[in-house]
Amino acid sequence: MKLLLKGGRVISPAQNFDGIADLLIENDRIIEMGVNLSEAEVEIFDAQGLVIAPGLIDMHVHLREPGLEAKEDIASGTRAAAAGGFTTIACMPNTKPVVDSSIVVSGILHRAQMEGVVNVKVIGALSKGQQGRELAEIGDMIFTGAVAISDDGSSLDNNQLLRTGLEYTSMFDCPVITHSEDGSLVEEGVMHEGAVSAMLGLKGRPAVAEDIAVARDIMLAEYTNAKLHIAHVSSKGAVELIRQAKKKGIKVTAEATPHHLILTDEAVKTFDTATKVNPPLRSADHVAAVLEGLHDGTIDAIATDHAPHAFEEKDMEYKQAPSGFTGMETALGVILTGLYHTGKFTLLEIVERMSTAPARILGLDGGTLTVGGIADITIFDPELTWVVDSSKFYTKGKHTPFNKQTLTGKAVATIVSGKFVMKNSEVCR
Repeated sequence: MKLLLKGGRVISPAQNFDGIADLLIENDRIIEMGVNLSEAEVEIFDAQGLVIAPGLIDMHVHLREPGLEAKEDIASGTRAAAAGGFTTIACMPNTKPVVDSSIVVSGILHRAQMEGVVNVKVIGALSKGQQGRELAEIGDMIFTGAVAISDDGSSLDNNQLLRTGLEYTSMFDCPVITHSEDGSLVEEGVMHEGAVSAMLGLKGRPAVAEDIAVARDIMLAEYTNAKLHIAHVSSKGAVELIRQAKKKGIKVTAEATPHHLILTDEAVKTFDTATKVNPPLRSADHVAAVLEGLHDGTIDAIATDHAPHAFEEKDMEYKQAPSGFTGMETALGVILTGLYHTGKFTLLEIVERMSTAPARILGLDGGTLTVGGIADITIFDPELTWVVDSSKFYTKGKHTPFNKQTLTGKAVATIVSGKFVMKNSEVCR
């Protein structure tokens, strides 16, 4: 059976294409793109007034499986991804057991084939058990299918281990993703160190902790000539360091999250644990710098850092609650509301940073709408107004700083390998 997407605004940054067109899909491939296409025996999806984009890719997700299924599992996490318009997600290794061997990588990939609604890619650990003492089975994990290596979830303070890891991954042309915070400077800190933390009496995590770690990571990437990707950039110092590194030709890429692009530390005044995240929500000057970095290409991609927790874990005093919150079901709406409808970014720029750039960084087959290419497609309504209701999320994590907020822009259909996995805002698998 063929599928015809009719009359939508097709946006494909890889081809610098933005115009009204039809897409014809057969099996798992795009077989034709044009105007006024017609075909016998075809399912027609009316996309007038909607945007047809290459499938969104979230390169920073915590699926929690194996071992932490009370927070999230592959079934619930991939359904949340489909609901948010993501066709591919890459899961981080801080699970129990840690994803530090090929057998765990293959297990997740197999489980994703059985239970997953969208494509799942695996990011393997840099160190065994993420303990920062000994390299994990990096080569075996890459051969098994890992698309990147990272100890995300903890800062890696062992310089020699990071150097060795960068040297080793460079042989596979595989990026190392770093969580860049100097651990000694952020101990017991629960929010950004500044005027708001002082007023609230909460211990802060200074921005300089991120700057120092980013500088170290960049220097080692330059020394080893390896690919480095810096996760969830949040400080203005880090943005400038990455900007200068790119000018020098160092192989560095970076991402920012919707919450670090939209929210400031003022949100913590509610003491809502849904605002607690690492790195923390920063002050307005840092947010402005991260936005500028995203605009000028210093920061390549937008990723959610989707980090769900069980309700009872977050439902406690701010200091005691774990960091992180759910992000995939709100990401597109938050970005369209905060960046597109304010005139800061075009739809082409947003799609590039949420699809094309992540595909390029991770070396994935996706991020484009080309004839003959895989039919992973996100269809969204940039003008659809909706109210976030976390109680209706597909993810097990119900905490979000955007709960009850009115957003403008939402995914209405998600197509993976030519088949609808979400349609009319309802996950159908």
